[in-house]
Amino acid sequence: MPLITVMPEGKTIDYTPGQSLADLMLGAGIFVDNACGGKGICGKCKVRILEGDAGDITETELRILKQEEVESGIRLGCLVNPEGDLKVESLQKEKKHDVLASGYLPDFEFKTDITKMPVTIHKPTLDDQTPFEDQILEQTGAEGMDYTALGIDSMKPGEYTAILHKGRVAGLEHGDTTGRRFGVAIDIGTTTVVCSLVDMNTGEELGHASEINAQKHFGLDVLTRITYEIEHPEDGIIKLRKAIVGSINKMVGSICDRFSVSTDEIYEITVGANCTMMHMLVGVDATPIGKAPFAPVFAKAKDMRAADIGLKAAPGARLYCLPSVSAYIGADIVAGAYVCDLKHRKGNTIFIDIGTNGEIVLAANGRLMSCSCAAGPALEGMNISSGMRAAEGAIEDIHIGEDGLELKIIGDCEPAGICGSGILTVTKELLRTGIVRKTGAFVKADKFGPDDYRSKYILVDEEGKRSFRMTDGDDPLCITMGDVRQVQLAKGAILSGFMALMKKAGIGMEDLDSVLIAGQFGAHLPADSITGTGILPFEVEDKIEYVGNTSKTGAYMALMSSDVKREMEELAHEMDYLELGATENYERLLSECLIFPSFK
Repeated sequence: MPLITVMPEGKTIDYTPGQSLADLMLGAGIFVDNACGGKGICGKCKVRILEGDAGDITETELRILKQEEVESGIRLGCLVNPEGDLKVESLQKEKKHDVLASGYLPDFEFKTDITKMPVTIHKPTLDDQTPFEDQILEQTGAEGMDYTALGIDSMKPGEYTAILHKGRVAGLEHGDTTGRRFGVAIDIGTTTVVCSLVDMNTGEELGHASEINAQKHFGLDVLTRITYEIEHPEDGIIKLRKAIVGSINKMVGSICDRFSVSTDEIYEITVGANCTMMHMLVGVDATPIGKAPFAPVFAKAKDMRAADIGLKAAPGARLYCLPSVSAYIGADIVAGAYVCDLKHRKGNTIFIDIGTNGEIVLAANGRLMSCSCAAGPALEGMNISSGMRAAEGAIEDIHIGEDGLELKIIGDCEPAGICGSGILTVTKELLRTGIVRKTGAFVKADKFGPDDYRSKYILVDEEGKRSFRMTDGDDPLCITMGDVRQVQLAKGAILSGFMALMKKAGIGMEDLDSVLIAGQFGAHLPADSITGTGILPFEVEDKIEYVGNTSKTGAYMALMSSDVKREMEELAHEMDYLELGATENYERLLSECLIFPSFK
């Protein structure tokens, strides 16, 4: 059997030919930046061939890789299909990411579905042969008892604690454990996942853990992951579920270790996520979401055993998945609408979660209308020539001035690329300084005089293509015309959704009272970057409020209250969904929204 050795770790992989090098490395637990899901598009999965025959280089690689990279033996792992012994060097290192875990939290009353009650099982006699189960039901007043709860080790007379779920005994524990009752609230985003450990006796969030979504190896966006399911019908659904469940178990285990909590003391897990991620979490086919008419397999809330999908928690622990509205208005948005109390909010409010998809909810006099627009991965730093996630080394802010460039870099280290907030900020700066026109085109360098500070930042390649230089050196980080176009497409999609909802409700900009920005990405964007690039109109800049990770907050509230669960389910049923592509004159509206704003 051939062998692959991966340096610098020296890890070896025994394999059977037939898979790509990237897939073999992923299967061995080696980090691979596989943004496009192995399609050879993103150019991120670079490796250097040290020894062995990697096969002929492909036309795609010749187009994506630089000449000096090709000459030094660099290849794209997803396009190398090894057949013999190979020694390679991994050129990627997983970076630490800053993931948003907090958000606005309204007051609400705790009323958990999970409760505990001490019970005493007495020794049977010939005169009193009452079964243990009946004794427990009589003392707790429960409606019934799961048969699995009777499987507790060494069941004999003595002191126990009954764990009740919605008035039914779901488990038994030896002794009095009523002082120990924990749950987990989770936000599963396409890009990031956040888990919080909660003391259900007090409502205190003890701590949290966060990671990049482990399904990244199957693609960075939902459609790429759905495509993976389609192309791997035999095990695609299983692999995607195992990836996210394994990641959650790892995160929850790490928090529990920090606070001396056993995973056997976790009795409920609640999850907010978009509709695709929810399908992939529970192992349900998500492919209908990726094709017309975009009808998901399910949208209602799910209440099930956590163990059924492999989550590590107490025996009989529950998993509650918050409800969605449609394929592209998921539980994360329902959670946000609930947390911000859009249904009862006075006036007209726009709630928007800016990310790979831009989900928007308009609350107008108690009526909730929603839409989703495909912003694309540019706002996450992807599909950008120097793009990266918001990790150490990412440029997150930039100012262009006569005295030079001011860069703000995550981790205060050497720049390695630019993240989503950075690409928006630099686009705004390019527009403000007149380097880029409102059509998205770069101004020709010779339009600026020789003494104009802007001219020194514009690079022109051999083919006459212009780009903006952000760093010095032989291989500078640049913003290309293609990068600006990606931002332009995202901006047009989100603004068109915003305007379409306003038009549907019959309200003008002057009638809008507030704009609530939610989510990981939105929290890192200053208002002037949102309006300066035209994602939202200039008129709303002083109306913007940041509400943080409302998906996780909604999951926390559902964990701590059965009333919240019920009200979220009612809210999801009441929210209307507007399919943008089916609205009148949408193509014209989108075309208008693609134009960048003018700076005075």
